[in-house]
Amino acid sequence: MYDVILRQGRVIDPKSGHDAIADVGFAAGKVAYMGASCPGSAAQEIDVTGLIVTPGLIDLHTHVYWGGTSLGVDADAFSRRDAVTTMIDTGSAGAGNFPGFRKHVIEPATARILVLLHVSFAGIYGFSKRVMVPEGQELRLFSAEDCVETIEANRDLIVGVKVRIGRNASGTAGLLPLEIGLQVADRVGLPLMCHIDFPPPSYADTVALLRPGDILTHAFRPFPNAPYHGAAGHEKVRDEVWAARQRGVIFDIGHGMGSFSYHTARIMLSQGFAPDTISSDVHALSQFGPAFDLTTSLSKFLALGVKIQDVIAAATTAPAAAIRRPDLGHLAVGGVGDASILRLAEGSFDLVDVEGEHIMAEHRLLAAGMVMGGKICVSP
Repeated sequence: MYDVILRQGRVIDPKSGHDAIADVGFAAGKVAYMGASCPGSAAQEIDVTGLIVTPGLIDLHTHVYWGGTSLGVDADAFSRRDAVTTMIDTGSAGAGNFPGFRKHVIEPATARILVLLHVSFAGIYGFSKRVMVPEGQELRLFSAEDCVETIEANRDLIVGVKVRIGRNASGTAGLLPLEIGLQVADRVGLPLMCHIDFPPPSYADTVALLRPGDILTHAFRPFPNAPYHGAAGHEKVRDEVWAARQRGVIFDIGHGMGSFSYHTARIMLSQGFAPDTISSDVHALSQFGPAFDLTTSLSKFLALGVKIQDVIAAATTAPAAAIRRPDLGHLAVGGVGDASILRLAEGSFDLVDVEGEHIMAEHRLLAAGMVMGGKICVSP
């Protein structure tokens, strides 16, 4: 007897290479069956013919400290709307306000929330339409010791370190916030995610400091501080970017308000440089566009010609590996009972990037349902 059976969906599991019509059965919070036709019965049997069943989607870059920071969105509302089973909050909280994040948001949530802790004691504390205080410039708030202590006390939830650098995020502090963040990450043995915006510092100088397993988010941002150089029509991916990939740096999209450009993406993809992970950077402002959510960000890469299997991998297997959680991001008997149910819609869909360029896409992914911990959270 199963708790849930999803019948006859197109099951795409990038880790195993599975892409076929199949049934997926869940019992006791785990995947209990995956194959052509589940012989048993279930309390809930759902026909997902014509829909896509994937491992639970993982959004590697979100801000979900709702009520505790001005940029947070409601985690469960976002999760249910977009069929995202795991959200990584990237630096909303620092050591000073993480306890409230844990008690008031993470623990009551239905969705899984993991955290990259900001090196800034207060996290990202001044972010709205009217207020923009660059926390990276206020180095008095950077406390490596407090960051390490908080991580050590909360390793069940904290999977890495976050820092933001660039003219907007860190003002004239240059690379110093990143250097502090790397010291913390090295001490606790976890990856660091680095935000980059306008120069200074430069894209090249930033990636040169990142270690294997560290994550550069906003990796396909527009000019200036883009991952390419050269005159229009003759752009070339920077040597420093190739070198960083070769040594194992992870390149994440982190769409957000200003960090994903079709022009940059076309250059990168044409030269064989696909993103490792695709994330939304959903927050209080970007949720209304141009990022909107994860499935919209994924759909933009479909529109650019990336195969659906690779798009799904960039939001399942790849982010799970980036946060060192191999239990997540794949469908396998005995594994975590999370699944996202998606619809590959056909029509004409207006998808816009941060520079205002529009693509009219023939296909886009839409959330249709979600299984979390072996139970239907949103029914298709």
